[in-house]
Amino acid sequence: MQIKKLLPGLFIIALICASPVLMAQTGLDDPSVDDPAVPVDGGLSLLLAAGAAYGAGRLRRKAHEAKD
Repeated sequence: MQIKKLLPGLFIIALICASPVLMAQTGLDDPSVDDPAVPVDGGLSLLLAAGAAYGAGRLRRKAHEAKD
């Protein structure tokens, strides 16, 4: 019972402590700022493929249930 009351508070404290690190930005003297070749497509294409596979599975399951 005590851990259920303590867990949300610990989560909020951890989130507040981690937020400056998560929001950190690179300085202007960083050489990678001038490099426009940043790969954005890597994880996005995997997420789209996973979403399409999930949707196809749901449609297949609904079609199978409609037959029965």
